[in-house]
Amino acid sequence: MSEGNLSRRGLLRNGALIGGLAAFGGALQSTVQATPAAAGSTTAVPRAGARSAAGVVEIPNKYGKPFSVADDELFVFAANFKPFELGGDDDGREATRFFDAVFGDAIRAKFPDVKLKYATWDYPIRYEDIAKAGRVPDLILEDPRLRIDRDLEPLGWTQDITALVQGAGIDLNALNRGAVEQIRSRSDGGLYGVPLWIDESLLFYNKLIFDKFGVRYPSVGSTYDEIYRLAQKLTRQVGIDHYKGYMQHPDNYLAMNQLGLYPFVPGDSEQPAPEDVRVNLTSAEWKQVANNLYRFLMIPRNNFTTVDDFFKGDMSFPGHLAMAVNNLSKLNAYALSPYYVEEDDAEQFAEWAKSVKIGVTSMPVLSRGSTTIYQPDTRAAFIPPQSQHQAQALDVVKYLVSEEMQTRISSYGMKSVLKTDAVVDAFGTAIPELANIDTSAVYWGENAVIKNYRNTEFWDIPLYKVFRQHVLKDGMDVDSSLLVTETQDVPDYIQAQVARGLTW
Repeated sequence: MSEGNLSRRGLLRNGALIGGLAAFGGALQSTVQATPAAAGSTTAVPRAGARSAAGVVEIPNKYGKPFSVADDELFVFAANFKPFELGGDDDGREATRFFDAVFGDAIRAKFPDVKLKYATWDYPIRYEDIAKAGRVPDLILEDPRLRIDRDLEPLGWTQDITALVQGAGIDLNALNRGAVEQIRSRSDGGLYGVPLWIDESLLFYNKLIFDKFGVRYPSVGSTYDEIYRLAQKLTRQVGIDHYKGYMQHPDNYLAMNQLGLYPFVPGDSEQPAPEDVRVNLTSAEWKQVANNLYRFLMIPRNNFTTVDDFFKGDMSFPGHLAMAVNNLSKLNAYALSPYYVEEDDAEQFAEWAKSVKIGVTSMPVLSRGSTTIYQPDTRAAFIPPQSQHQAQALDVVKYLVSEEMQTRISSYGMKSVLKTDAVVDAFGTAIPELANIDTSAVYWGENAVIKNYRNTEFWDIPLYKVFRQHVLKDGMDVDSSLLVTETQDVPDYIQAQVARGLTW
């Protein structure tokens, strides 16, 4: 294919790959100039004069906070996992506490010769600041499901690391299969990252409400049918106290569905033109999945607002939601771990906690005997091709998926992608606030594996239209809402994004 026929993303990827090879060979900066970005995105082109004589790159930012990275530092940037952002001081707000506790201290001990430089989005720097300064991170910890196409690819910061992973001896077969396939599904036929942990979805329940009404607690492996009956029983009014039975985020429910359904229709290329992107939301399987949740949304006075209603959310009073499917990181926050709660919020969280006695089990399964839960909410490690220290970064990634580090990750209340007895047994041991909560369901079941994604391009399409617009606002039935989303909303959205100059 000639350069004239390459998409903007293809040009960026080719330029990034050449730049990465140069960096791997010892060059300090990629010598390849990326094609000028379309409106709304930023290319990783170094600014003239950004590097000082001492080999330090200053990264200006909207906060006016001095931030720099030296040439000999391994620059790690983390994003889209809330605990990373917590724990900063009021003056500088450098949020390093969580990273250092779980990752940084262990990395420094393992690699004493590595000079680690860490930052998290968005204080003081964001992706666009880094790109303009031209000092691309050596290692990025990020959400592959949504952010490969939204952030990393448009910047030219992705590369197929299949050969690097194999050469390093990282055994992907030992890691969570759903997490690995999720990354592959966004990697245009290659592998852009290595999974590290999962912010797993679980069923939270308030024991106080169950005890009040004499209802048996949900158990591991409960089906949606069983949970639906509980939701009906527990959605009730007592005096001025109204209790909702069940909340599950409808967007996540569809996007991470338990059948592994992918909305995009395979075509002839891993990079179809935007006008050639097709979706299928009206198959029998999609209708089955959607109708399963629809009944919960139609329980009278079980109005969907937010799964955070379990603690407080949008309800007038805390502790008035019986059950909610929510993320594991929220369990740590609701248990009042200082690693997961901002210091300024601790007092309010402690007050709300008086109305909730936490129980947690596996999220509902689609049928009796099934052990399939959501597709994983993965966080992964990415090594950009412009990294100045690819060999060091790869050593760190290999260490992060070792049993030693996966055990450490698990001990801090995160679900590891490596499942061994040591990893499972270690869960939550570094979070004393979890001591009185039965967390045995965290590693129960198998994450759904995304399927039929070859020769597709991922777009962050508006799946929220199905339930939150067409069902809850427009009053449509499920079949109609799926049809309108597939034939009108998604094509209109893609056209609008293309008009803005975006290609994901």
